[in-house]
Amino acid sequence: MLPKVYVEITNICNLHCSFCPGTSRSKEFMPIERFETIADKLAGKTRYLYLHVLGEPLLHPRLGEIIDIAGRYGFKVCITTNGTLLTKVQDVLLSADNIHKISISLHSLEANSGAVYTTYYDDCIDFARIASHHGIITVLRLWNQGGEDKNNELILSKLGKAFNDEKTPTQNGYKLAEKCYLEWGQKFDWPSPNAPIYGGRRFCMALRDQIAVLCDGTVVPCCLDGEGRMPLGNLLTDDYDYIVGSKLARDFVQSFSDGKAPCDMCQRCGYSKQKFG
Repeated sequence: MLPKVYVEITNICNLHCSFCPGTSRSKEFMPIERFETIADKLAGKTRYLYLHVLGEPLLHPRLGEIIDIAGRYGFKVCITTNGTLLTKVQDVLLSADNIHKISISLHSLEANSGAVYTTYYDDCIDFARIASHHGIITVLRLWNQGGEDKNNELILSKLGKAFNDEKTPTQNGYKLAEKCYLEWGQKFDWPSPNAPIYGGRRFCMALRDQIAVLCDGTVVPCCLDGEGRMPLGNLLTDDYDYIVGSKLARDFVQSFSDGKAPCDMCQRCGYSKQKFG
């Protein structure tokens, strides 16, 4: 059983973050019937569904139904969001009993030149406090070290006031309150065909820790494959066990076991490079 599976319920976004490459794929919201087919195929294969690869999941017009379907198939749901729509869908999120974690990328706003959301930071922090009281883990992300980070001082000031300057150090940041965290990180970089090819030994947890399912059902080894450059199969036509047990998938895993990147995208990915430094 995999620890988690990413399911992209939409590749449409309401922002244009400087760190995000977007996608050349057809823009769509995953139909409910397609999501249920995918949930059925994944049942018993993982406990956690992360409703994100590219796109803003809170944009999906039938988000509540998707969360309900995931619950019926026994999944806990995790959501990564830019946070701009939290107030609009707050009731949907807080009324669900199978949401495990909501990660809010506070670095998104500063990465959008000209974007104006006057109460954005306050709204995100207020939601995090409320959701945490409902038993939902909330993670406020500042993955912008080395990038656009001029607003970090303002954000930290607001967090100090909201949480009475209480914070307990964690591996990646601070615990602000019960089930509420601040997480630091380097500027998020998606693998790019234009990035340099890294040499040396490589390792990645793709297909060991996760897989991702794109809007059209395409299965890829890694949540960073937002363009579907490494297709292993399609859950709309193939069974899960057939896809992850295929020679293509097995060779992918073995390549990283040997310290080698299995494809061009992996050779250009800084995350697999970081495993060996």
